[in-house]
Amino acid sequence: MSFRPLPAQAPAALLREAKPLKALFGQAQRLTNLQRLVESQLQPAAREHCHVASWNNGCLLLIVTDGHWATRLRYQQRRLQRQLQMLEEFATLTKILFKVQPQVGPNRGTGRTIHLSNSAAQSIQAGAEGIRDPRLRAALERLASHTLKDQ
Repeated sequence: MSFRPLPAQAPAALLREAKPLKALFGQAQRLTNLQRLVESQLQPAAREHCHVASWNNGCLLLIVTDGHWATRLRYQQRRLQRQLQMLEEFATLTKILFKVQPQVGPNRGTGRTIHLSNSAAQSIQAGAEGIRDPRLRAALERLASHTLKDQ
């Protein structure tokens, strides 16, 4: 007995006919529509930093890219809630929650490399010599070691 795979179907047909995929696609379309509505009420600068995660039982959960934007949006929360409640889709909105979720990937910085001038390094080294705490002294000496090589 040999295995015969089912014939391939077009993705559009799968989305229309397969119930789990149909439900998932419907949920994705719903979130896309809600995202569009929320963006219409946000300041242009905040739009790329705020994304709709869920909308259940009068509670809207928004994912924000960093704490700075979360704070700014929390200050505007009442105004945003009033404006969204005027829209039919958010008529039952009672609460907006903000969750910070930093972006992952190439958009994020990899960290800073510290380069000090020779005079700055010498000043830090001189300051470290007068410190009695061994951990603080070691930290300052490590910092002083980050000098620019071309000076």
